[in-house]
Amino acid sequence: MEQKNRYNDEALQEFKELIEEKIAKAQHDLELIRSAYMNDGNNGTDDTAPTFKAFEEGSQTMSKEANTQLALRQEKFIRDLKNALIRIENKTYGVCRVTGKLINKERLKLVPHATLSIEAKNMQR
Repeated sequence: MEQKNRYNDEALQEFKELIEEKIAKAQHDLELIRSAYMNDGNNGTDDTAPTFKAFEEGSQTMSKEANTQLALRQEKFIRDLKNALIRIENKTYGVCRVTGKLINKERLKLVPHATLSIEAKNMQR
């Protein structure tokens, strides 16, 4: 299918800068999540009541699981953003993969890795 609709190079450059900022922040957040995961072995509760210690260990297990989920979501977000950069390079960024129409600029500012227009997203429901 021939692609007539696409964002101009100036708009693509704007999106590229926005996405690169988001990647940097997301990678920083991922490092924080990972360091919290690595450092939560001892929360300084050794000298507190045993019941609190047991509760603390239970919540540690939960927080490790939650942390792992957070880290996985963050990694996927970074991967999606990097894929968006590739679409910018080959000038297919911002084009809905279902309808072939341009995705609304405001939507892309909020969800810069979007590959579906709202119209296409609503069709999936």
